[in-house]
Amino acid sequence: LLWDKGVGEFVEAARRLRADGVQARFVLVGAPDPGNPASLQQVDLDQWQEEGIIEWWGYQKNMAGVLAKAHLVCLPSYYREGIPKALIEAAACGRAIVTCDVPGCREVVAHDENGLLVPPRDAAALADAIRTLLEDPARRRRLGEAGRARAERLFGQQRVNEETLAIYRELLAESPA
Repeated sequence: LLWDKGVGEFVEAARRLRADGVQARFVLVGAPDPGNPASLQQVDLDQWQEEGIIEWWGYQKNMAGVLAKAHLVCLPSYYREGIPKALIEAAACGRAIVTCDVPGCREVVAHDENGLLVPPRDAAALADAIRTLLEDPARRRRLGEAGRARAERLFGQQRVNEETLAIYRELLAESPA
C-alpha cells in the first residue's frame, strides 16, 4: 500500500461519499511496505478503520475471491508502473473500473467503455466517478462486461504469446548468425 497508488485519494473519496450518505463498503487490499518510504503506515490504516471510512483486508493471496466480492474496482494510481496487473485482473473478472487517466492505467481502461478515468490526485473527481457507478448498476454491469472482452482481446494468453514470439523473431532476424 503506497501513497502514490492513490490510497490517500481513495480514502478521501470514501470519506466524502460516506458524508453524503452513500451506503457502500470501501475496502483496501494489500499490506504496508516498511522498506518503502512511500508506504502507508499501520497507524493510518488503523485510524481509517476506527473512523469507519474503510475496511482493510490486508494482504490477500486469493484476489479472484476478493474481486468476486466487489461491485467495482478503484485504483487511483499516479505511480509510473507500466500496466497495473490489478487492473487487468479486475477487467478479466468483469468488474467496472475507476482509475486515473495516466499512462498504464489508460491502456487497460478506455473511458466509459470499461470504466471511468479521472484526473490524478483528484479525490472529488474520484468520488464522483465512484458514485456514478454505485448509483447505476446497469452501467456498471455494461462496463464490467466490456472490460472482460477488452481483457481477453488485449491481454489474453494467446495475444501475449504471439507478441512475445514476434519480438523473438525480430531479434533473431537482426542477429548475425
